Amino acid sequence: MVHQQRSEGRLSQSGDTEDMVMSLAPRLAYFAGVARTEHVTRAAQEMQVPQSTLSRAMVRLEQDLGVDLFARHGRTLSLTPAGRTFLASVERALAEVGRAAEEVRADADPATGKVAFGFLHTMGAETVPGLLHAFRADHPRIRFALVQNYGEAMLERLRAGDLDLCLTSPVPDAPDLVARRLDEQKLRLVVPADHRLAGRRRIRLAEAADEAFVTLEPGYGLRRITDDLCGRAGFRPRVAFEGEEAETLRGLVAAGLGVALLPPPAVPRPGVVELTVTSPRAAREIGVAWLAGRPDTPPVAAFKKFLLSRRGALLPH
Repeated sequence: MVHQQRSEGRLSQSGDTEDMVMSLAPRLAYFAGVARTEHVTRAAQEMQVPQSTLSRAMVRLEQDLGVDLFARHGRTLSLTPAGRTFLASVERALAEVGRAAEEVRADADPATGKVAFGFLHTMGAETVPGLLHAFRADHPRIRFALVQNYGEAMLERLRAGDLDLCLTSPVPDAPDLVARRLDEQKLRLVVPADHRLAGRRRIRLAEAADEAFVTLEPGYGLRRITDDLCGRAGFRPRVAFEGEEAETLRGLVAAGLGVALLPPPAVPRPGVVELTVTSPRAAREIGVAWLAGRPDTPPVAAFKKFLLSRRGALLPH
């Protein structure tokens, strides 16, 4: 069957799809209501809108589409084949909108909402589980979507709207972000257990100038800190291996493949010795960051307040 076409006021088929969607969207729920009742008066009563408003909306919808959606029979209506085809898609679209509305309302619920929280790999074994345990003592039903990554990747996801908050290092300084320093973590020079320096407790970093280093890949915050500390000690590190995770680097050190500047491990690792660096001062700042100007849902606001209350006590000392 060939659908009857209309020409008056019709949207151009070559027009922009977004313009068409914006034009049609406000009338889709009206169309679904009229299609369900097949009666403009009853549909207007159910949706609590003036009948004249509903009638005009249906006429305009047909004009915009250029297709008859209804066959008129006095005060009653019936869907044309084109109307039935259109209704199936409209009902799916409206159902999806309904599900999306329920999801965002659920995520924003003060008691049971969701926080998308990012953090460094080195904080995943001990620090973050401890934080979540303490927070949920007062907010037992708030849900978390947890993301572990290196600093720059988390900031990208923060800007994209995938994360609400992230713990990162170094603390970012960017006009589109808000960041607060929470704590400081000392870094140690990790050497193999049979290394010439393994009998020491303290070391000046310059004493490791001739060593091969294992480091994180470029772009990681800890890599930038390592390069900076070595530069301040008067040398450029000779990098033998690059990795993506601190404990992997510790394993490489244990295998005798180099030395590394790393934060303390959650659990002592056999095969390595961790030396205090006396010069230059070896530490990294840990901070929390979020997107400037973005309104917080109640769960995000509660967790942000909790993190800021841990300033100076975020890490074990």
